[in-house]
Amino acid sequence: MAKTSSVEKNNKRRKMAKQFAAKRAALKAMVNDKTATLEERFRAQLKLNELPRNSSPVRVRNRCEVSGRPRGYYRKLKLSRVALRQLGSQGQVPGMVKSSW
Repeated sequence: MAKTSSVEKNNKRRKMAKQFAAKRAALKAMVNDKTATLEERFRAQLKLNELPRNSSPVRVRNRCEVSGRPRGYYRKLKLSRVALRQLGSQGQVPGMVKSSW
């Protein structure tokens, strides 16, 4: 199990990224707009830099929903490999059969 503080910090980042998504997208569009003047683009870049760092979606870490483990993460299932194996052995993942030979 991951530290609770790490999981909560990541949840806070996820929430901030969602909150600032529209503002960030508008500013990025303005920065990338080649028809705008250089001053307008520079001002938009400065405003983008003033936004909180944790509002960037790049800073969000994919973590397991069950254990909070950051490594060995399956995006489709939102689970780590360890949690997936454990739930699969218990028969809680539909269509998953534990093989043995």
